[in-house]
Amino acid sequence: MGRMSATTRTSPVDDARAEASVEADAPELDATEVDAPGVDAPGVDAPEAATAHPELLGIAAELREAVLGGTTRPRAWREAQLDGVARMLLQNVSLWERALADDLGKSALEAHLTEIGYTAAEARRAKRSLRRWMAPTPVAAPLALQPAVARTVAEPLGVALIIAPWNYPLQLALAPLIGALAAGDAAVVKPSEVAPATSRLLAQLIPAYLDERAVRVVEGDAAATTTLLAERWDLIFYTGNGRVARIVAEAAAKHLTPTILELGGKSPVYVHRSADIPAAARRIAWGKWLNAGQTCVAPDHVLVDREVAGQLVEELRVATAEQLGEARDSDDFGRIVTARHAERLRDLLPGGTAVTGGDVDVRARYVAPTILVDVDESSDLMQEEIFGPLLPVLPIDGVDAFVRRMRGLEKPLALYVFARDGEAIRRVERETTSGGLGINVTVAHVGSAALPFGGVGESGSGAYHGRHSFEAFSHRKAVLSKPTALDTLRLVYPPIPAGRRDLIRRILG
Repeated sequence: MGRMSATTRTSPVDDARAEASVEADAPELDATEVDAPGVDAPGVDAPEAATAHPELLGIAAELREAVLGGTTRPRAWREAQLDGVARMLLQNVSLWERALADDLGKSALEAHLTEIGYTAAEARRAKRSLRRWMAPTPVAAPLALQPAVARTVAEPLGVALIIAPWNYPLQLALAPLIGALAAGDAAVVKPSEVAPATSRLLAQLIPAYLDERAVRVVEGDAAATTTLLAERWDLIFYTGNGRVARIVAEAAAKHLTPTILELGGKSPVYVHRSADIPAAARRIAWGKWLNAGQTCVAPDHVLVDREVAGQLVEELRVATAEQLGEARDSDDFGRIVTARHAERLRDLLPGGTAVTGGDVDVRARYVAPTILVDVDESSDLMQEEIFGPLLPVLPIDGVDAFVRRMRGLEKPLALYVFARDGEAIRRVERETTSGGLGINVTVAHVGSAALPFGGVGESGSGAYHGRHSFEAFSHRKAVLSKPTALDTLRLVYPPIPAGRRDLIRRILG
């Protein structure tokens, strides 16, 4: 599909209400998505697919005119767009709830907690903070350049391409867009076709609330993504997996386009013998079963000191029962995004022994919250990112063994440690590397706008949230102003006699 937002509508909100009530089956995944466990963004076709959507050619250049012409630069325009994002979310709550329920089986509460309310708060926070963020930042000028005044000024990068995933299809499309709008950029948002109801609603509502001169939505499959990647952008923001990220980075390299890559990996939990085991179990279970485990920072597996492993497994069973009861009937437990992803998770189950759960209904896209022990570390369960409600629990011989293990693996997007022993916590913090670290909590660090969110190495590059989003979509221009009335630079104009050379050396240290 083409640029949905470019279509003129008599009443976009009324059209959205009508279409949101029509259920659509999730499209078949292409080979890219099937072969990449945990993938959470559109695939990318072969380069020749760039011609499959000729209507998209030139879209970046078209939107760049809004930036070059000054449309997006005024603070008033940026604030109006941020206000539009918040109003779009809060004035259409029932539509968003229905779309997220259709795509992922999310309850209304989970939809608000992780998508609607969360993102509206991010937009409002950015609007409140924008004056401060946009203000020039003074810096000290060195003695050798005095008298002079130095500062940095945040400028819009230009036009951003935002490729959004399906697991949080609303939040992860709009949160980067908030950063782009706050920075004064234009943007194209490419929602995931694997979450079709949310994608359709974004395409229908964004034109009703945001300036079409600077913001467009492109729906479609991998061929549409490939066509977009052939354009010259000023920033590409991609959320997904490492294999597709390499394709994105290769496309970006042709134009030396900077990228922000929010990826994933196997985010581990380490439970030290000193931990409050019941509390750890409750917090691990909550973070794991949220969105049916389809969260990039969800605990992928648990490594627990051997002497408390049995206790932790039992407390995890108790916590799961307390939080979800019969999960299939619980309003608080979602569904797997497609039948093929449910099949993929079913095929991971032989990697361990289920002590609770283990039920899979592919047709209903239901995979029960499952705790696994006696895990085969060579199995696909431990080699792939799980990205679903399967939780392997493995005993380990203390913090030394955990640190050694982490040093031999790729750096995860998140790492969690549960302990009351301060030295154990300090060792994990000092001796491991991850995108984010949660101490005695899982997932919650993503909810702090003051903390940057992003990966490192295989788990991604770049970070955003709060002011970090503004900076990610801005160029920091260095500005030095030096008056001409007192021309101290004459000191270094040639020819330079020997005596003045000694003076210059002293000034420069």
